[in-house]
Amino acid sequence: MPGFKTLKNLDVPPLGDLEIAVLEDIWRHESSDAKTVHARVGRLRSISLNTVQSTLERLFRKGLLQREKVSHAYEYSSAVSRQELMSRLVESAVRRVAGPQPDALLSAFVEIAARADDDQLRRLEELIARRRAKIDETDL
Repeated sequence: MPGFKTLKNLDVPPLGDLEIAVLEDIWRHESSDAKTVHARVGRLRSISLNTVQSTLERLFRKGLLQREKVSHAYEYSSAVSRQELMSRLVESAVRRVAGPQPDALLSAFVEIAARADDDQLRRLEELIARRRAKIDETDL
């Protein structure tokens, strides 16, 4: 996706519930300042604007958000796509448990996929086919 960076470090820093909620809000609304995120996320959780500001700052320092100074406040937007973050989180978790062996990751994935219904398996096959086509394009 344009505008998104790739996470260089495969190990994603741990994310708390509030950090995930803030990321979800930023992905949904593309960009926001702290007051707007607080209105949508913080008030529902009965937390202060300062707590939301600290959370945005932590996500920025973790490389998951980018920011731009607009007037007197920062406007935050996502630095990584949801798909990229999910991929890195899964890979990081599996590597911590199974080590750097690709077969262990694939075996775990096959076990999870075995529990999927036919529609999910069909979707998985489509994703694999698209990925193979993309690899074939780069080989040309």
